[in-house]
Amino acid sequence: MAALGPFEATPHLVLAVSGGSDSMALVLLAEDWVRATGGRLTTLTVDHGLRADSASEVRCVGEWMRARGIKHEILQWKGDKPTSDIQRVAREARYGLLDNWCRDHGALHLLLGHTRDDQAETFLMRLQRGSGPDGLAGMSAQRELRHCRLLRPMLGMSRERLRDALHRESHSWLDDPSNLNLRFDRVRVRQEMREGWDSKALAENSRRYGLARTVLERDTDRLLAEICRFHAGGFCRIDRRGLSDAHEDLALRALARVLAAVGGLTHRPARGGVERLRAHILNKTRPAVTLGNCLVEARSGDIGVFRERRNLPAPVRPKPGLTLHWDQRFSVTFGNARAATDRGLHLRAFSPDDWRCVIAESPELRVSPPVAGAMPRSAFWGLPALADDSGVLAVPHLNYTRTPGGPGDTLAEVHFCPLHVASNAGFFVA
Repeated sequence: MAALGPFEATPHLVLAVSGGSDSMALVLLAEDWVRATGGRLTTLTVDHGLRADSASEVRCVGEWMRARGIKHEILQWKGDKPTSDIQRVAREARYGLLDNWCRDHGALHLLLGHTRDDQAETFLMRLQRGSGPDGLAGMSAQRELRHCRLLRPMLGMSRERLRDALHRESHSWLDDPSNLNLRFDRVRVRQEMREGWDSKALAENSRRYGLARTVLERDTDRLLAEICRFHAGGFCRIDRRGLSDAHEDLALRALARVLAAVGGLTHRPARGGVERLRAHILNKTRPAVTLGNCLVEARSGDIGVFRERRNLPAPVRPKPGLTLHWDQRFSVTFGNARAATDRGLHLRAFSPDDWRCVIAESPELRVSPPVAGAMPRSAFWGLPALADDSGVLAVPHLNYTRTPGGPGDTLAEVHFCPLHVASNAGFFVA
């Protein structure tokens, strides 16, 4: 755990426990660690509702936790369930529930029970899919979610060793029947590994790729700091000369990160697309290129990266006190209690039609010159705007409010907060 620090003086660890052997072993290890540090431990179990007996399994986990005096809560995955790509969708839903719980309870550290065997399986799966060096690095020992750090303290431990520890403690665990379902890629790879693959050697290969990835990510962070300027309005300016002079691999990595942040992407765009984009903008073969929800405009001295005017979110009805992650780019909080009922209030993307209405109604625009001067027109389309039945009410990033002190003040806080920030904690090998 020390390698995954720093931690506060009396750390609060949140542990995702499914009841399987890996997560149950992590409970024992984390329990000892928090006792030694004067911290506390909370365990969370997500009930996906995908199997008829999942509820009874979750209750069993809760009974085990209560017997050890450990706080335990159940998180329900509600709504429609997928019929394909089940494991990926369930994983994303699980992480979302866990991350939101940490946000609501001010918890900073979320622990997962992934082991060396899981790392070896991930390496082999990605090798078979033709992943590049970054993918072959496997799982990072720590990762930043939106509201907490995700920590994997057991990536260097084998599942066999952890089960031996459970046997010594006379502690049971649950076996998930989906781990035998050959529909899933990981289950098929796990079966292959039993036929002669050395999980320790595979995990060590993954670790070597991970060490290389940490160096590349650090160098990419430096390049971003040197050549990129992000604006609170959700766009970025890149120094053309700096991008041209940079090592090609670092330049492509930096571009992919910027596109993911400005475009509100779940995953960074594919390498091939970024390569073509870089060639276009540096060779000036096209003045504007689109990729990853972004419009990229090449100028004489810099490159502007803006949110594209398509695939924008549908209008959202505000609720008092609600905070939402709009377009996976902006954190928006509604503050006015009138918001739920006033004149069809809704949040949507600012549009060229809105701009024409604003300047027709108010030639002075009620936009402060410094803000207007710092934001090119290409950055307008895709800003969060509050509107009603009569049109746009407020655009915080343009300092525009149709009626000061009116419903437009409903937008209490708006911050550029992309799902994937351009620079974060980075890949980590414990």
